[in-house]
Amino acid sequence: MNDRPFDLLPGMTVRHALIAAGLLRMAAAGRKARDAWGNEVGLDGGLSEGEKIYISDTAPPSHVR
Repeated sequence: MNDRPFDLLPGMTVRHALIAAGLLRMAAAGRKARDAWGNEVGLDGGLSEGEKIYISDTAPPSHVR
């Protein structure tokens, strides 16, 4: 989450990752969660090992610009 690793259990969602990272309020305030390629991801979406999620107030990875 925003380039900080978090350990999650199988079946956890983007929402769970945001809660673990302390970033759920940002999503509730309208900021978008995006994957490493800049695609918007839903809060109920599943996660895979090694997946990277960013909240929109952070700069996207340089290969996305």
